[in-house]
Amino acid sequence: MPRLLPFLPAILALAGCQSLVPGGNRDIPEDTVLLSARHCLSEYIQDLEKVQFGPCLKVVSVDGKAPIVNDEGFIALPVATDIHLETSCVYRHADGSPIPATTETASFRITPDTFKKGGRRWYLHAQTQARGVVGCEPTLAPSVYPTYKTN
Repeated sequence: MPRLLPFLPAILALAGCQSLVPGGNRDIPEDTVLLSARHCLSEYIQDLEKVQFGPCLKVVSVDGKAPIVNDEGFIALPVATDIHLETSCVYRHADGSPIPATTETASFRITPDTFKKGGRRWYLHAQTQARGVVGCEPTLAPSVYPTYKTN
């Protein structure tokens, strides 16, 4: 044990650094949420042994103004506030590249009841699943993954 004492501060510092989650929720104020400015759905289809690329969604305006996007790709929004988002959605080819002809826009309203508590990251998806969907129907989730897996 005496041999470890000189190294104890370094060991504790390393253990502390490893407990920090990159991109975690530790620096988000309690009166704010972070919403993904752009998010693409994809799903691994096990029986086909491939990734199915779903639609991508991008927030193009927040209450009629261009969004302010941080370095991590998120928009800071206040909790318990009425906010109107305009989004752009585009579907993708099998290789993941966008299909420009499928681009469409959709509105999404955040009500005072949507985010009652801050300090979290949220993702706005173009749909509830990655494949077998048509159109842009934004849905909100606390996960990067689709709400529903495709059968």
